[in-house]
Amino acid sequence: QYDDQDIERLSTIMTLHDIGFSKEEIGRYMRLLLQGSATEAERMEMLDKQRSNTLEEIHFREKQLERMDYLRYEMGNKA
Repeated sequence: QYDDQDIERLSTIMTLHDIGFSKEEIGRYMRLLLQGSATEAERMEMLDKQRSNTLEEIHFREKQLERMDYLRYEMGNKA
């Protein structure tokens, strides 16, 4: 039997997993969450760090796509 708070915690865990948090980071975040609003700044810092990492990954992938497109363009011009 699960109550609404259990469902909310599970939803948070799934969201943290989906955005790329490791098991250890999820555990840390959830421990902080259970401690209450006094840990809000630390949790925000964790989210900001993950957001920054995600943006770096996006930029890296965009550069990869540009290089692939260049190679495809060069191949098309030789035909």
